[in-house]
Amino acid sequence: MHQSNATASTNVSNWNGVGYITPLIGAFLADAYWGRYWASFVFTFIFVIGMIFLTVSASLPSLRPQQCATQDLLCPQPSSAQAAFLFFSLYIVDLGAGAFQCVVTPLGADQFDDEDPEEKAQKTSFFNWYYQSMNMGGLLAGTFLIYIQDNVSWGLGFGASLIAVVIGTMCFLGGTPFYRHNLPGGNPITRITQVIVASVRKWYIKIPISSELYEVPEEMESIIQGSRKIRHTNEFRFLDKAAVEMDGDKSDDSSANPWRLCTITQVEEVKVLVRMIPITITSAMFSTIYNQMSTVFVLQGATMDLRMGYFNIPPASLTVVELLSVSVWVPIYDFFLIRLASKFTNNPRGFTELQRIGIGLLISVFSMVAAALLEIQRLEVARLHELLDDPTVPVPLSVFWQIPQYFFVGAAEVFTYVGIYEFFYGESPDAMRGLGTAFALLTVALGSFLSSVLLTIVTHFTSKDGAPGWIADNLNRGHLDYFFWLLAGMSTVNLVFYVVCARWYTTKQTWGPSKPATLSSGTQ
Repeated sequence: MHQSNATASTNVSNWNGVGYITPLIGAFLADAYWGRYWASFVFTFIFVIGMIFLTVSASLPSLRPQQCATQDLLCPQPSSAQAAFLFFSLYIVDLGAGAFQCVVTPLGADQFDDEDPEEKAQKTSFFNWYYQSMNMGGLLAGTFLIYIQDNVSWGLGFGASLIAVVIGTMCFLGGTPFYRHNLPGGNPITRITQVIVASVRKWYIKIPISSELYEVPEEMESIIQGSRKIRHTNEFRFLDKAAVEMDGDKSDDSSANPWRLCTITQVEEVKVLVRMIPITITSAMFSTIYNQMSTVFVLQGATMDLRMGYFNIPPASLTVVELLSVSVWVPIYDFFLIRLASKFTNNPRGFTELQRIGIGLLISVFSMVAAALLEIQRLEVARLHELLDDPTVPVPLSVFWQIPQYFFVGAAEVFTYVGIYEFFYGESPDAMRGLGTAFALLTVALGSFLSSVLLTIVTHFTSKDGAPGWIADNLNRGHLDYFFWLLAGMSTVNLVFYVVCARWYTTKQTWGPSKPATLSSGTQ
């Protein structure tokens, strides 16, 4: 589309961010009405439709601007219709892929019974290998598909992606008779609103002790379909007022008016979501770091020596290093680190989810330090070879010096992202686990938007008065190293805040009958 480096990076960040907000739509429909299977079914077909549009956009000459030998202001810009069709296609993919991912993840985890110790232990491995499977898809995209797009055509590359999505959809549908289905628990927004309204109505009463709060009898299941009861906690006591029984809270048949009286489990659902907010915000910084791989890491690599023997490799192919790093670290974590750490932590899972996320955030700082040190060296080599004003000539420094920064991102990813998935699924109320997974993906959205905002702010303030800016079109006259140091500093400060939030967090405790589950052919 002949966009500048800064504009293209911003659009990529925005697209990535929106793709992790659309899960909220899928999560709401899955938790409230459709159930996770049927939500997965619908959104996977939306994903396929989006990929068809995207393939058409890249294949038809009438839907893209005329090709240009150079990348400057003289290149023809896309028409409004061409840009509109491309972005429409991209955001249809965002809707389908984002919503599908947030409901298929808890659907997979639902196949393991929390009440069965053996199956519960297997669930940790499920998240590791589920992420590994996504990583292998990324590895294929980062090698085979990128080669096709760069050396054959973008249309063929997207067409191959479309075929892969169709095959994946067929595999998903093929497993339908064997899935364990959990019933939708009703509109979570309504339940949250009921707790808030009931609390505000009783703002003037004294907060009682927990034994005086309302809950259905012990022998009964939770009034929330498909959910276990949650034990009372002492945080956010104002919300406990919603569970204080007063005159007029029940009808003649002794049933509670949910807008006046809520159970402890309903109140604790809201508390869980509130406690997740600081973890969501502080976990998002890793996604800002991760987002640099598809933007400034590629820009940095494009200025370097891309030769590998007799071939020139695409700079984006270095993401393969990150994918290989994940592929190595997942089995290391699952087979060795868990056993080693459990000897010191007395936790059969090795680390808690919050500890795992924190370790990943720490490792991500080293990736930015490595990137900054490489950029300092790259600029020095460019100066020594008098290439500061000639960006068309590659700086004689091998692109493979980027390997450490990609490797650190991959290692951090195994700790942070897998930990985030497991944490938000495990800590979410049973009837809100789609929403919990959406919270996990929301951390990626927040990080992507923060990356976009940072790029915009840095470009604006560093390119004033004719200055090239830190992220210049000619990176030899820019200061990408300053940008990497900024991210390293922000990540370090964020890590401190994360540790404070993680130590404050109270883990939910469930009790009562197990949530009902059925094995069926997709009906709920």
